[in-house]
Amino acid sequence: MSIVRDRASEQAEWMHHPVGGGTVTRRIVLWTVLVLTAFFLVAPLVLIVTSGLSSGVGVFMRNLTEPATVHAIFLTLLTALIVVPINILFGLAAAWTVTKFDFRGKTLLISLIELPYSISPIVAGVAYLFVYGSQGLFGPLLESLGIKVMFALPAIFLASLFVTAPFVARELIPLMQVQGTDEEEAAVTLGAGGFTTFWRVTLPNVKWAVVYGAILCNARVMGEFGAVSVVSGNIRGQTTTLPLQIELLYQDYNVAGAFAAATVLTAVALITILIKVALERYSSEVPHSGIGH
Repeated sequence: MSIVRDRASEQAEWMHHPVGGGTVTRRIVLWTVLVLTAFFLVAPLVLIVTSGLSSGVGVFMRNLTEPATVHAIFLTLLTALIVVPINILFGLAAAWTVTKFDFRGKTLLISLIELPYSISPIVAGVAYLFVYGSQGLFGPLLESLGIKVMFALPAIFLASLFVTAPFVARELIPLMQVQGTDEEEAAVTLGAGGFTTFWRVTLPNVKWAVVYGAILCNARVMGEFGAVSVVSGNIRGQTTTLPLQIELLYQDYNVAGAFAAATVLTAVALITILIKVALERYSSEVPHSGIGH
């Protein structure tokens, strides 16, 4: 009974002194976070939307339907449609390799997978120029074959693939490490092949982590500027994605058009956040979803 009383008294003491300090400390921290969030996050987003609509809905729609902007939106969507599925496959393969097999150099492989997080996107774009540019490592060979990579669509896809490569893998690897290999080994013991084991056992356990990683990857693809600006050539109406088109419009002093195009990216960001929150809420109700790990 004394142990029970001691625990009860400890719990009561904790309730009077919760983690995070007293009431004054918590209020100061809370209001500091709210004020900083309002000034540095919410205010710029509100300004983008209000500035885009400041001249009226008609002008806003005319800016969005301007041919170069329409092409930029199309190219951005096309890049996402190509890059995201490839990164999903890469993330699944990388996570499977790292978590299901033991081999030398595993730590090095994980470091290489996460390398794009440590490299500036602009540096990555310059590196692609040195590899695939006309004066690069493979440039002369590609030109002799009539293949144009730099300052064309393939360069945009390659640069976007590089900067988003870790997103799906980083969601899957920690989750699959925690899950271990017991279920896969049981499936193999029961006679399941490698593909069947992956499709029936592994994938259902990580499917929500895959979806979560794909959402983050898609948001980064559609908003990428640095690497794409280096390798695309920024040719108006040909190799300009939506972020590049926003810069061109702003340089042309078409502020209304720039803010209208920026509103599209803002909408994508907000939708991404809403989907992320919904998946996190769903994952708290579904075991082994892995979202947020």
